[in-house]
This record gives sequence, structure tokens and C-alpha cells, in this order.
Amino acid sequence: MAFSVLMYHEIRKEEDFQASEQHPIDVKQDYNDFLPSPLFITLEKFEQQMEYLFNNDFHPLTLDEVKAYYEGDPLPKKSVLLTFDDCFQSIKEYAYPILKKYQFHATAFVVTGWLHDRKSKFEKEKSVCLSINDLSEMTDVFEYANHTHYMHVRTSESESLLMTSRKEDFAKDLDECNNHSLIKQKNVFAYPFGLFNESNVSTLKEKEFKLAFTCENGHNDKQTDPLLLKRNAIPYLMDIETFKKIVTN
Repeated sequence: MAFSVLMYHEIRKEEDFQASEQHPIDVKQDYNDFLPSPLFITLEKFEQQMEYLFNNDFHPLTLDEVKAYYEGDPLPKKSVLLTFDDCFQSIKEYAYPILKKYQFHATAFVVTGWLHDRKSKFEKEKSVCLSINDLSEMTDVFEYANHTHYMHVRTSESESLLMTSRKEDFAKDLDECNNHSLIKQKNVFAYPFGLFNESNVSTLKEKEFKLAFTCENGHNDKQTDPLLLKRNAIPYLMDIETFKKIVTN
């Protein structure tokens, strides 16, 4: 049996989203960047997708269930893993109440060095990272895993900071993220921007990580390397029929 992983970043009401505009991020770390429009989905489409999963008896996986699958256990029928990267405000504003409504479980990959110290009002014009307290209030729906502490930094179109850093520095950054009280899944990782090299994968193995997620599209099965798991980005342009094909194995 195979399973799909869905990847979300940002959600906006259709009336608030302009794909042609730039979308700056606001994080605690001294790092400026823009979130590409394909990493956004409209609230209306997100609601439609979650309603489809609920009405068709899909099972939102926990990370422990995925780990158990790679240790030999069967998956529940119609399994799908819901993941959210970077922990921007829309996760709490829009995703959390919908997931809670359907009693869905989800995973959020946290850049711990990005988390703000205080809660702030939702801003639709930019992607503002949540606070530690915000994430603490959503643990009935979300479990949190490692997305680096300070290495979610793009150094070029095809490279990120973890790719250009020394192996020992990447290992230290993994430990810093894992030492945060929010990170309960300490052997699960998502590659920033989906970028990585062989040295990064080797470091994860040495640090005894069990799962790591890329941004490569496709399904995962027993033949998939658990440190190179595939994830399907769900962009604002995707229609429901395409979504159905992605989640159907």
C-alpha cells in the first residue's frame, strides 16, 4: 500500500490573494525572502479539499504511523499525511479550525529560529511566522517536527544554507531545533525548499533520523527511501479533480 503526503504553506481567502504580487515573509531570524505564489492555496479550495477527504473516509496519518509503516506495520486504508511548512499565521487563522472541525491530525515543520516571541494580529499582506504560544495552543491537531533552527535560508536558486554549511554545523543546527520544547518528533525532518545533497542525507542518517521529506511529487511506498519521502505541493491553481488523483493510490 502507498500513501500520499500533501504539502501546504500559506492560505488566503480568494478575495485577499493576488498571484502576481510579491509575498514577503516576516520571521524572527534576520532573514528576508518572498514566498512564491504556488505555495499559496485559497481558503475556499482548502476547505473543499478537507471536506472531500472527510466525506470519503480518508485517514490523516500521524508521523508515528508512518514510521511504523517503514518498520513493517500496515497502513490504515486511504491514508494521507497532511503537512504544513514554516508555521505562518494562516495555519492558525484558517487551517486549524477546519482540521479541528473534521478531527484531522496534521504535521507542521517548524523553523524554530523563525518563531516570534509574541502573538500578533493576522496580516494578509505578508507571511508572518507564528509565536511559540500560538503553536502551543494547537497541539490537539498539530504535531511539530524539525525544519532547522537557522538554516532555512536560500543561498542561490539551487542551494540552501544547509547545503553549503559544514556537516558539523548542520548537525548542530538539527540539535538546536530538536531542543525546542515544541519539537516532540525529534527524528523527523523536512528539507528547506526541498533542497539537499548527499552529505545532508548522510548527516540525518548519522543523527538517527527516521523520516525526511522532500518536495518531489509522487506517492510513497515500501520501496521509497524514508529519508527521501515525496510530498505533493497543493497550489492555488489546482482543481479538485487533480487533488483527487493525488490522494488516490
